[in-house]
Amino acid sequence: MSKSTEFFCRLPRNIDLTQDYEDITPSPKASAECRAALYSANGEYFAYTQPEEVIVINTKTKAELYCKIDFKEVFDIYFSPQGTYLCLWCKPICLDKESGVWNKNLKIFNLKTQKVIIEWSQKHQNGWKPQFTSNETIFAKSAANNKEIHFFEINSSLDDLININQPAHKYKVSDPKIPYQNFQISPGMNPSVAIFIPEKSGKPASVLIYNIPNFNQPTCSKNFFKAEKCQLKWNSLGTALLALSSTDHDSTNQSYYGETNLYLLGIAGSYDSRIDLKREGPIHDITWSPSAREFAVIYGYMPSETTFFDARGNAIHHLPTAPRNTILYSPHARFVLVAGFGNLQGTVDVYDRQNKFAKVVSFEASNTSVCEWSPCGRFILTATTSPRLRVDNGCKIWHASGKLIYLKEYQELYSIGWKPQPLTDFPGLRQLEPAPEPHVSTKEWTAKKEAAATAAASKPSGAYRPPHARNSASSTASSSLYERELKNKLQGQAQKNGINPSSGRARVVPGAAPPVEKESKSAAKNRKKREAKKQQQEGVAPSPETSTPASPQPEAAVVGGVASLEEKKIRSLLKKLRAIEQLKMKQAGGEPLEDTQVSKIQKEDDIRKELSLLGWNE
Repeated sequence: MSKSTEFFCRLPRNIDLTQDYEDITPSPKASAECRAALYSANGEYFAYTQPEEVIVINTKTKAELYCKIDFKEVFDIYFSPQGTYLCLWCKPICLDKESGVWNKNLKIFNLKTQKVIIEWSQKHQNGWKPQFTSNETIFAKSAANNKEIHFFEINSSLDDLININQPAHKYKVSDPKIPYQNFQISPGMNPSVAIFIPEKSGKPASVLIYNIPNFNQPTCSKNFFKAEKCQLKWNSLGTALLALSSTDHDSTNQSYYGETNLYLLGIAGSYDSRIDLKREGPIHDITWSPSAREFAVIYGYMPSETTFFDARGNAIHHLPTAPRNTILYSPHARFVLVAGFGNLQGTVDVYDRQNKFAKVVSFEASNTSVCEWSPCGRFILTATTSPRLRVDNGCKIWHASGKLIYLKEYQELYSIGWKPQPLTDFPGLRQLEPAPEPHVSTKEWTAKKEAAATAAASKPSGAYRPPHARNSASSTASSSLYERELKNKLQGQAQKNGINPSSGRARVVPGAAPPVEKESKSAAKNRKKREAKKQQQEGVAPSPETSTPASPQPEAAVVGGVASLEEKKIRSLLKKLRAIEQLKMKQAGGEPLEDTQVSKIQKEDDIRKELSLLGWNE
């Protein structure tokens, strides 16, 4: 295997896959809380913090001690690009409350001379890191509440302490009322600096690019709205910049995460444009190719779209839509990893960039919080770390073909990463080598996973049943909701009719006479017709009781207590008379009546005449 497959995890222990997965414990071993651990960009040094000091390890050998830096309460560390300087952010302490003087808690330490070259006060940890040019001849820091950027020239061979009050170059914002939000120094031999100034009071936001140290006129600038924040990303040559602007609020009220837009700027000022994306929605991830000739964007509402653009912002390829939010190029730009982490299920797709984006493999890496390519471009590291997740902490190493070759679980894993190494140490990939033999821990984990999958497949599947309905005969018979509602309705009708739903017999009170069912009128009429017909067929004259009754007289044909239409009319008129009597009583009591009520009283005589015509008599 390649020597590139070396990585670290905190508490710091180096693991080298080329030595049969041997654990390399640094000397001296960490004995107390480790707040930060970090490799230098060239991989020559590894530093970690202790409450009373900072330990620097030389990784050219087998993790031997390089030096100890005696500073207490160091919370964060940061290496310069070539690993010459180590920046330390210590705990800020107020020395004088009345004058507001704080200790000089930010220090830049020269690892060659092992001396502090400059120090100053930096109360806030957010954005504390100073920025260096690639050749480490200049570093820059924010000043005057983000209204100035101070640039200092440094020489690693000199022991002189740099005066913090005498910067070599200064940048000042044009409008003191609108400070810049962040800046980024470009890589490359001719460094530039990109500065983002957010929108304020109706003025648009802007990204300005200057050649260091000429700050009189920007070489390129771009103004735009809808930009409260902006992420600045240079390509590896420092010739082009991607500016990802964002707002916390979406004016269209379609996204919880606000609005995002992407802009492309060139240092020569030959082009500056907004990247047109064919789908609406947030931008999930952007990344430059290590070749600096193209970049990729994942954007849109889920399932998202992945598009590749050339250095001028022209779309050159689209991947199929899928739930993805992470994209990583391999160091040689041979492979492209597109994955869905975070709240997605962790599917990882690997594409061959040099073979017309043909898919190499797709595998599952659920609960991944860290994902990195190895420096050789042949392996992929995925890990679950704390506090992102406090369960299932561990790391997995996959071959680019999708085969899992190493796995290790931890009670708590805080940080993990590959040891950086120069790309020149590894030849380009003409053809991907076969995957090495997996480690023993991987075989055990794979067997356990397959057994769990087999057990899940053999378990009978079906609709959820509450505990009281399980393991019973009724639970095995499937019935629809309609059938259950119909059954309940029939049981309710049976209970209403006096029938026991369980036995189907009529309910009987013990000791009481059986109930006599009342025959309905239509049933009695049909019964009499059947008996009369039967007697006619036998030649017997029908009896008066069984013969069909003659047409009833109005007095006999009483239905609901009303003998005829005349009687109905009489009852209606009598009802009106009673209402008139009540109104007359109100009128006699001095209660005022409405016009409609007075007109009713006036019709009393007409009603009485009509009653007399119908034969009614008081």
